Amino acid sequence: MQLVRSHAILGFAIASMFLSGCASLTGQQPSAISQIVLAEPERAEFRYEIELARLDQILTEDLSTEQRAELYYRRGALYDAVGLSTLARMDFTRALEYNPRLADAYNFLGIQYTQLQEFDYAYEAFDSAIELEPKHNYAYLNRGIAEYYDSRFELSKEDLEYHLEREPSDPYRVIWLYLTSVDINNEQAKKALSENVRELDKSEWGYQIVQLFLGNLDVDEFRKRMTQQLGEDEQLTERLCEAYFYLGKYMQLNNKPLDAMNYFKLALSTNVYEFVEHRYASVELDRVRQSLINR
Repeated sequence: MQLVRSHAILGFAIASMFLSGCASLTGQQPSAISQIVLAEPERAEFRYEIELARLDQILTEDLSTEQRAELYYRRGALYDAVGLSTLARMDFTRALEYNPRLADAYNFLGIQYTQLQEFDYAYEAFDSAIELEPKHNYAYLNRGIAEYYDSRFELSKEDLEYHLEREPSDPYRVIWLYLTSVDINNEQAKKALSENVRELDKSEWGYQIVQLFLGNLDVDEFRKRMTQQLGEDEQLTERLCEAYFYLGKYMQLNNKPLDAMNYFKLALSTNVYEFVEHRYASVELDRVRQSLINR
């Protein structure tokens, strides 16, 4: 699921051919890794590099306060898109120094503080975004996710329910509401998930993810479907980023932490930095590791 979408480069076919070829040469059955779909990690688009260079030049010129704020925000968004989160955070902060009414800059800062698990700063940023723009498209989702990772499940549920009400056909809103609701009451969460699925388009890829959590798809069938029927604007690497993250969450819910860790690592390997699934895969890894230590 995207906060800001980006494009990806496909590369799974070569890896699959290589692995199956090796197996046939040795006379052995395909190894477990040959059952995993691999994609070439996403690379920053050339136009991003050109625009970053252009913005660097423009920022040296004589600009109004509003122009400088907008340019710092734009450069921060580009840094964020290519995974340079520290530089992005610095630019969002600069943008707000010049114009403290940029709701989107607060939203981005909240996301980054959530990734750092600095939740007080994240809440402050999201609250500012919502105060400035009460109908912000993503601030409620992102605050709900921050509350989820901060184990404030009731508050998370309230924000994610509100976010879902605004677009009940969005499968990712359904999924995140389910994930936070499970920690409150597993039975009620499953019931709500069954009800919410009725609003979804069965032809959409996200519908398959919901079916996985409902138990209507097993893992093998889900993995088969995750490479099928890509939309015109959809890239395999983006699909895999989402699929592996939610497989990790599925394994986590089924008390398979080591499998969950591997799927989160696969999600991270796609380099789809702008997707919420990539953003929080590292947080998930930290949580799984900590749970294993505390056992």
